[in-house]
Amino acid sequence: MSDTKGDAPAKAAPPRPGVYVRGAETVELILEAALGVLIDEGAGAFTLRRIAARCGMKVGNLSHHFARKELLIQLLLDDLLEYYEGVLDQTVRQPGLSPEDQLRMMIEIVLDDIGSKRTTHLFTELWALANHDSFVAERVAAFYRHAHANIAAAVAPLNPALSAQDVDVVARFISASLEGTTIFAGHGKPWAAQMPQFKGIAVTALVHLAKTITPAEIHRLAAVQSTQFGQSAAA
Repeated sequence: MSDTKGDAPAKAAPPRPGVYVRGAETVELILEAALGVLIDEGAGAFTLRRIAARCGMKVGNLSHHFARKELLIQLLLDDLLEYYEGVLDQTVRQPGLSPEDQLRMMIEIVLDDIGSKRTTHLFTELWALANHDSFVAERVAAFYRHAHANIAAAVAPLNPALSAQDVDVVARFISASLEGTTIFAGHGKPWAAQMPQFKGIAVTALVHLAKTITPAEIHRLAAVQSTQFGQSAAA
């Protein structure tokens, strides 16, 4: 999609911790500007000065609400988490849907979302910030812990033979496989036109994997990789 407003969820702004009600609209304006800077200009431009300029404020006024840009990241990710949870409530978490259908729908939703400019640009820039800021890295990791838990909630009943730890490994692998698509087939990326094929393959292969992989296979494959890595390091 082509602009921030078009991609952003339309919802009433929740009350912000520590923010006066009369300042809520200003905070939302700042958050929208911060989101726009990340999406349109990138992590290198993500400064309080640039965000203030984008929303027509003085830096001092913006700093009154957000003393550090990391606090903006925290609220942006909180908003995103709330939005995606709402999407799952409206689509995946419906009576009568089997775990297989739930997992299939989650895979489709994630890959469709990756195809938007908003998601492709936003998350690649968040990853860039996380490389150099431990606070941002932890907030991004917390966001993905929620994503992994949602996938695990479908995998567990789909494959009851897996332990909780095995379910976690499979869920994280599925999540990593989907997120990795961003840099190759996200909005404006080299193979974006092939996203429909990628989505079809992902749904078929990842659902099959979740249904059929056994604890023994997970542990055997891990042991094989450890042995091969050890041999390569020794050589």
